[in-house]
Amino acid sequence: MAYDFTLRVYFEDTDAGGIVYYGNYLKFMERARSQWFIDCSIGMKGLMEQHGLVFVVSRTELNYKRSAKLEDVLKVSVELTELKRVSAVFKQEVRCEGILMCEGLTRVGCVDTQTLRPKPIPDLVYKQLQAIAVAEH
Repeated sequence: MAYDFTLRVYFEDTDAGGIVYYGNYLKFMERARSQWFIDCSIGMKGLMEQHGLVFVVSRTELNYKRSAKLEDVLKVSVELTELKRVSAVFKQEVRCEGILMCEGLTRVGCVDTQTLRPKPIPDLVYKQLQAIAVAEH
């Protein structure tokens, strides 16, 4: 079962016509993934402080279906679809009143905060994520 994050579209998220600027869907998805990680594991701050690691986006692809508008309430889903020792893939959808507005896939890699080189996800965090991935499928 996917995790859902709700947000409202504000003026700052739109262009002059009140339509969500296309790049902001990436921000909405990032917020949802960040909150998912806080709710499901130690969060990015904990990963950084306790392990000196951070997840960085290495690839993303988006498919825009419809335009969200000023003051729409959006639900952004997060589903962990692939987990490896140094990376993970998330499937995300942005919906408004049940209608698909945008969908995407994002690959993140776990890297050392000092060297920015790939490092394995810590065992405890990996096991937490693995349990979530199994439960979602």
